[in-house]
Amino acid sequence: MEISSAFNSGLQGLQNANKIADQAATDIVANTTLNNRQQTDTANTGEVNTEVNSISTRSEVPDLNQSIVNLKVAEYQAKASTEVIRSADDSLGTLLDVTA
Repeated sequence: MEISSAFNSGLQGLQNANKIADQAATDIVANTTLNNRQQTDTANTGEVNTEVNSISTRSEVPDLNQSIVNLKVAEYQAKASTEVIRSADDSLGTLLDVTA
């Protein structure tokens, strides 16, 4: 049993969770900013700006619901990775106690 691999797995999991959370947060901001811009343009001119309409083709704007789900997934992945690191730390402590 190699303890360092458990630490590495936990660390990689935390880094991956951080990456997913960053991307989800970016997607949420992009979606809400675009929606606010559309509402502002509609309220000010009574017409929707065609430039905003072309951007809002759902291929470029991330789905808000999916982004929120991804953020929650990243939270649970971070919690699980933290438990992996904690378990590896406990195992290492136990091994040190046994050999001392």
